Amino acid sequence: MRRFLARRLAHGAAVIFIAASLSFLLVHLAPGDPFSSTLDSAAISPSVKAAWRAAYGLDRPLLEQYLRFLGQLARGDLGPSLLQPGPASAALAGAVPNTLVLMGTALILSFVIGIGVGSWQAARAGSGGDRVAGNASLVVASLPEFWLGAVLLLVFALRFRVFPAGGVVDLVMHDSLSPAGRVLDRLRHLALPSLTLALLGSASIARYQRAALLDVLPQDFIRTARAKGVSDRLVLWRHALRNALVPTIVLLGLSLPTLLGGAVFVEQVFSWPGLGRLAAAAFHARDYQVVIGATIMGAVLVVAGGILADLLHAAVDPRVRAQ
Repeated sequence: MRRFLARRLAHGAAVIFIAASLSFLLVHLAPGDPFSSTLDSAAISPSVKAAWRAAYGLDRPLLEQYLRFLGQLARGDLGPSLLQPGPASAALAGAVPNTLVLMGTALILSFVIGIGVGSWQAARAGSGGDRVAGNASLVVASLPEFWLGAVLLLVFALRFRVFPAGGVVDLVMHDSLSPAGRVLDRLRHLALPSLTLALLGSASIARYQRAALLDVLPQDFIRTARAKGVSDRLVLWRHALRNALVPTIVLLGLSLPTLLGGAVFVEQVFSWPGLGRLAAAAFHARDYQVVIGATIMGAVLVVAGGILADLLHAAVDPRVRAQ
C-alpha cells in the first residue's frame, strides 16, 4: 500500500509540474502582456512602459522567465500579483479556503441526496415514481451551473428573500452578531451556492447509485436474506446498499475536479470570493501569476481527487488491498 501511494504521489507531482509549465507557456505565448491595455497610450512615454515591463521581468527571453519561474515555484513563491496588492500566493491563500468550504459542503450534500434518491428509485424500479425521479435527475444533470444558480438566486434571494443574494457574510451586521449568529450568517450565505452544486452532482450520483443497486439486488446473498425473513427495507439498506456503495464511493474523489469546474461559474453568480472568481478576474486582467497559481491549485485538486478515489476503493474493497 505504501509503494502504491508513493507511486501515485510521484505521478501526481509530475502532473502538477506539467500543468504549471503548460499554463506558464500558454499565458506568455498569448499576444500582448499584462500591461497592454493599461500602458498602451500615447500619453505614456516608451521609457515608462519599458520600465514597468522590466520591473516584472517581461522584457527577458521566455526561457529565462521560465527558469526563473521554476526557481520561484520551488520556493513556494509565485511572484507579485498584478490584480491584487501583494504576492499572488497571498491572493490565492485568501480564496482557496472559501472554495474548499463551498466544494466540501456541496460534496456532502450531493452524496447524501444522490444516494438517498438512487436507493429510493432502486426499491421502486419500474414504477411511476422511479420514472419521474429518473427523468427529473436527467433534466437537472443537464442544466448549466450558471443557469441553475441564477434561477435559485432569483427565486430564493430576490423573490422570496429566504437567503442572501451573495457574498460569504453580511458585511454590515456580521461583526455585531453573537457567535451563533455569525455561524448562522455564514450558513445562510453558503446555502444557495452549495445547493446549486449539490443538485447538479446529486442528479448524476442518483442515477449511478440506482444502477449499482439494481446490479446487486438479484444476487444470491440478497435472495438468501429474503428467504430468512429479513424485511425488504433491511435487505435494501443493510445488505444491498452496503455492497452497492463500493463503486459509488469511488466517485467521491473523482467528483472534486467536476465541482471545481462548476465552482468557477457558481462563484461568479453568487459573488462568492473563491478560487473560481479570482481566476476569472485574473484571466480578464491577464494577471499571469494568479492565473498560473489557480491552474496549479486546480491540478492539485485533480490529483488529490484521484488519489482519494484510489484510497477509498482500497478501503471498501479488500481485493484491492490484497493486490
